[in-house]
Amino acid sequence: MFNKVLIAEDFDSINIALIQTLESMGVKEIEHAKYCDDALLKAKKAIQDKAPFDLLISDLSFETDYRTVSLKSGEELIAAIRKIQAEIPVLVYTVEDKSFVIKSLVEDVKINAFVHKGRNSISQLKTAMETILFGGTFISQNVAHALKEKSFNEIEDYDVEILSHLAKGVTIEEMEQLFKLKDIKPNSKSYIEKRVSKLKDIFKAKTTIHLISLSKDLGII
Repeated sequence: MFNKVLIAEDFDSINIALIQTLESMGVKEIEHAKYCDDALLKAKKAIQDKAPFDLLISDLSFETDYRTVSLKSGEELIAAIRKIQAEIPVLVYTVEDKSFVIKSLVEDVKINAFVHKGRNSISQLKTAMETILFGGTFISQNVAHALKEKSFNEIEDYDVEILSHLAKGVTIEEMEQLFKLKDIKPNSKSYIEKRVSKLKDIFKAKTTIHLISLSKDLGII
Protein backbone atom coordinates (compact mmCIF):
# COMPACT_ATOMS: atom_id res chain seq x y z
CA MET A 1 0.00 0.00 0.00
CA PHE A 2 1.02 3.63 -0.42
CA ASN A 3 2.96 5.02 2.53
CA LYS A 4 2.66 8.77 1.95
CA VAL A 5 -0.32 10.46 0.29
CA LEU A 6 -1.08 14.10 -0.53
CA ILE A 7 -4.73 15.19 -0.71
CA ALA A 8 -5.82 18.41 -2.46
CA GLU A 9 -9.46 19.05 -1.51
CA ASP A 10 -11.14 22.23 -0.27
CA PHE A 11 -14.07 20.74 1.68
CA ASP A 12 -13.40 19.62 5.26
CA SER A 13 -16.04 16.88 5.24
CA ILE A 14 -14.52 15.22 2.19
CA ASN A 15 -11.00 15.62 3.59
CA ILE A 16 -12.07 13.84 6.79
CA ALA A 17 -13.69 10.98 4.86
CA LEU A 18 -10.63 10.58 2.64
CA ILE A 19 -8.21 10.59 5.60
CA GLN A 20 -10.30 8.00 7.47
CA THR A 21 -10.40 5.80 4.38
CA LEU A 22 -6.65 6.04 3.80
CA GLU A 23 -5.91 5.31 7.46
CA SER A 24 -8.15 2.22 7.31
CA MET A 25 -6.10 1.04 4.33
CA GLY A 26 -2.84 1.35 6.24
CA VAL A 27 -1.48 4.58 4.75
CA LYS A 28 1.04 5.79 7.32
CA GLU A 29 1.49 9.44 6.39
CA ILE A 30 -1.28 11.68 5.03
CA GLU A 31 -1.13 15.39 4.33
CA HIS A 32 -3.91 17.54 2.92
CA ALA A 33 -4.29 21.04 1.53
CA LYS A 34 -7.33 23.18 0.76
CA TYR A 35 -5.47 25.26 -1.82
CA CYS A 36 -3.55 23.99 -4.84
CA ASP A 37 -0.69 26.38 -4.11
CA ASP A 38 -0.30 24.85 -0.63
CA ALA A 39 -0.41 21.34 -2.07
CA LEU A 40 2.42 22.21 -4.46
CA LEU A 41 4.50 23.62 -1.59
CA LYS A 42 3.99 20.41 0.37
CA ALA A 43 5.08 18.35 -2.64
CA LYS A 44 8.21 20.50 -3.08
CA LYS A 45 9.12 20.23 0.59
CA ALA A 46 8.66 16.46 0.55
CA ILE A 47 11.06 16.19 -2.39
CA GLN A 48 13.58 18.45 -0.63
CA ASP A 49 13.33 16.23 2.45
CA LYS A 50 13.97 13.21 0.22
CA ALA A 51 10.60 11.77 1.23
CA PRO A 52 8.33 12.42 -1.77
CA PHE A 53 4.66 11.52 -1.80
CA ASP A 54 3.66 8.14 -3.26
CA LEU A 55 0.27 9.35 -4.49
CA LEU A 56 -1.62 12.58 -5.21
CA ILE A 57 -5.39 12.63 -4.71
CA SER A 58 -6.91 15.81 -6.10
CA ASP A 59 -10.25 17.38 -6.86
CA LEU A 60 -10.53 19.38 -10.09
CA SER A 61 -12.45 22.45 -8.93
CA PHE A 62 -11.65 24.66 -5.96
CA GLU A 63 -13.87 27.46 -4.70
CA THR A 64 -12.45 30.97 -4.92
CA ASP A 65 -12.33 33.17 -1.82
CA TYR A 66 -10.39 36.13 -0.43
CA ARG A 67 -7.03 34.51 -1.12
CA THR A 68 -5.12 35.14 -4.34
CA VAL A 69 -3.73 31.91 -5.76
CA SER A 70 -1.49 30.94 -8.66
CA LEU A 71 -2.93 27.47 -9.24
CA LYS A 72 -6.69 27.62 -9.63
CA SER A 73 -7.62 24.05 -10.54
CA GLY A 74 -6.72 20.44 -10.04
CA GLU A 75 -5.48 20.20 -13.61
CA GLU A 76 -3.02 23.04 -12.97
CA LEU A 77 -1.88 21.40 -9.74
CA ILE A 78 -1.31 18.03 -11.42
CA ALA A 79 0.75 19.67 -14.17
CA ALA A 80 2.83 21.62 -11.62
CA ILE A 81 3.57 18.58 -9.46
CA ARG A 82 4.34 16.40 -12.46
CA LYS A 83 7.01 18.96 -13.45
CA ILE A 84 8.91 18.29 -10.22
CA GLN A 85 7.89 14.65 -9.72
CA ALA A 86 7.07 13.23 -13.12
CA GLU A 87 6.22 9.69 -12.06
CA ILE A 88 3.86 10.43 -9.18
CA PRO A 89 0.58 8.50 -9.56
CA VAL A 90 -2.49 10.76 -9.67
CA LEU A 91 -6.02 9.90 -8.56
CA VAL A 92 -8.66 12.49 -9.47
CA TYR A 93 -11.60 12.53 -7.04
CA THR A 94 -14.33 14.84 -8.29
CA VAL A 95 -17.98 15.45 -9.16
CA GLU A 96 -16.94 16.35 -12.71
CA ASP A 97 -18.63 14.09 -15.25
CA LYS A 98 -18.11 15.80 -18.61
CA SER A 99 -16.95 13.21 -21.14
CA PHE A 100 -14.42 15.47 -22.85
CA VAL A 101 -12.77 16.37 -19.54
CA ILE A 102 -12.47 12.75 -18.44
CA LYS A 103 -11.09 11.64 -21.79
CA SER A 104 -8.52 14.45 -21.76
CA LEU A 105 -7.41 13.63 -18.20
CA VAL A 106 -6.88 9.96 -19.00
CA GLU A 107 -5.38 10.24 -22.48
CA ASP A 108 -3.54 13.57 -22.35
CA VAL A 109 -2.76 14.26 -18.68
CA LYS A 110 -2.19 10.52 -18.07
CA ILE A 111 -3.88 10.33 -14.68
CA ASN A 112 -3.91 6.90 -13.07
CA ALA A 113 -7.45 6.91 -11.71
CA PHE A 114 -10.67 8.89 -11.99
CA VAL A 115 -13.14 8.39 -9.14
CA HIS A 116 -16.48 10.11 -9.47
CA LYS A 117 -17.82 11.41 -6.15
CA GLY A 118 -21.08 9.67 -5.36
CA ARG A 119 -22.82 7.00 -3.29
CA ASN A 120 -20.17 4.35 -3.87
CA SER A 121 -17.13 6.59 -4.21
CA ILE A 122 -15.34 5.42 -1.04
CA SER A 123 -15.36 1.77 -2.11
CA GLN A 124 -14.30 2.87 -5.60
CA LEU A 125 -11.48 4.91 -4.08
CA LYS A 126 -10.12 1.79 -2.41
CA THR A 127 -10.38 -0.19 -5.64
CA ALA A 128 -8.72 2.65 -7.56
CA MET A 129 -5.72 2.72 -5.21
CA GLU A 130 -5.30 -1.05 -5.44
CA THR A 131 -5.53 -0.83 -9.23
CA ILE A 132 -2.82 1.84 -9.34
CA LEU A 133 -0.56 -0.29 -7.13
CA PHE A 134 -0.77 -3.10 -9.67
CA GLY A 135 0.00 -0.76 -12.57
CA GLY A 136 -3.53 -0.36 -13.88
CA THR A 137 -5.84 2.56 -14.62
CA PHE A 138 -9.18 2.93 -12.85
CA ILE A 139 -12.24 4.84 -14.08
CA SER A 140 -15.53 4.92 -12.17
CA GLN A 141 -18.01 2.74 -14.02
CA ASN A 142 -20.70 5.41 -14.23
CA VAL A 143 -18.41 7.69 -16.27
CA ALA A 144 -16.29 5.07 -18.07
CA HIS A 145 -18.45 5.45 -21.18
CA ALA A 146 -16.61 8.73 -21.85
CA LEU A 147 -13.61 6.80 -23.17
CA LYS A 148 -15.75 4.77 -25.55
CA GLU A 149 -17.71 7.54 -27.23
CA LYS A 150 -16.64 7.57 -30.86
CA SER A 151 -17.54 11.21 -31.38
CA PHE A 152 -14.69 12.40 -29.16
CA ASN A 153 -12.16 10.40 -31.16
CA GLU A 154 -13.01 12.60 -34.12
CA ILE A 155 -12.49 15.93 -32.35
CA GLU A 156 -9.17 17.65 -32.93
CA ASP A 157 -7.53 20.79 -31.55
CA TYR A 158 -8.57 22.47 -34.79
CA ASP A 159 -12.22 21.77 -33.96
CA VAL A 160 -11.86 23.17 -30.45
CA GLU A 161 -10.43 26.34 -32.00
CA ILE A 162 -13.46 26.63 -34.29
CA LEU A 163 -15.93 26.00 -31.47
CA SER A 164 -14.22 28.53 -29.20
CA HIS A 165 -14.47 31.23 -31.86
CA LEU A 166 -18.10 30.38 -32.62
CA ALA A 167 -18.91 30.71 -28.92
CA LYS A 168 -17.41 34.21 -28.96
CA GLY A 169 -19.67 35.23 -31.85
CA VAL A 170 -16.95 35.15 -34.49
CA THR A 171 -18.39 34.59 -37.98
CA ILE A 172 -16.90 32.06 -40.38
CA GLU A 173 -15.74 34.91 -42.61
CA GLU A 174 -13.95 36.51 -39.65
CA MET A 175 -12.59 33.14 -38.60
CA GLU A 176 -11.06 32.64 -42.02
CA GLN A 177 -9.07 35.86 -41.63
CA LEU A 178 -8.07 35.04 -38.04
CA PHE A 179 -6.83 31.59 -39.05
CA LYS A 180 -4.77 33.09 -41.86
CA LEU A 181 -3.22 35.60 -39.44
CA LYS A 182 -2.41 32.81 -36.96
CA ASP A 183 -1.25 30.51 -39.77
CA ILE A 184 -3.83 27.90 -38.73
CA LYS A 185 -4.46 25.53 -41.61
CA PRO A 186 -6.75 24.72 -43.38
CA ASN A 187 -8.06 28.25 -43.26
CA SER A 188 -10.41 28.59 -46.23
CA LYS A 189 -14.01 29.61 -45.62
CA SER A 190 -15.32 26.52 -47.41
CA TYR A 191 -13.25 24.14 -45.29
CA ILE A 192 -14.30 25.82 -42.02
CA GLU A 193 -17.94 25.59 -43.10
CA LYS A 194 -17.53 21.88 -43.88
CA ARG A 195 -15.90 21.30 -40.50
CA VAL A 196 -18.72 23.10 -38.67
CA SER A 197 -21.20 20.94 -40.56
CA LYS A 198 -19.23 17.82 -39.57
CA LEU A 199 -19.24 18.90 -35.91
CA LYS A 200 -23.02 19.32 -36.06
CA ASP A 201 -23.28 15.75 -37.33
CA ILE A 202 -20.97 14.43 -34.60
CA PHE A 203 -22.94 16.12 -31.83
CA LYS A 204 -26.31 15.76 -33.53
CA ALA A 205 -26.76 19.52 -33.22
CA LYS A 206 -29.55 21.15 -35.23
CA THR A 207 -28.08 24.66 -35.25
CA THR A 208 -24.80 26.41 -34.56
CA ILE A 209 -26.22 27.74 -31.28
CA HIS A 210 -27.15 24.17 -30.31
CA LEU A 211 -23.64 23.03 -31.22
CA ILE A 212 -22.07 25.69 -28.99
CA SER A 213 -24.40 24.77 -26.12
CA LEU A 214 -23.54 21.07 -26.39
CA SER A 215 -19.81 21.85 -26.55
CA LYS A 216 -20.05 23.87 -23.34
CA ASP A 217 -22.09 21.18 -21.58
CA LEU A 218 -19.47 18.58 -22.48
CA GLY A 219 -16.61 20.76 -21.27
CA ILE A 220 -15.00 21.08 -24.70
CA ILE A 221 -15.02 24.88 -24.52
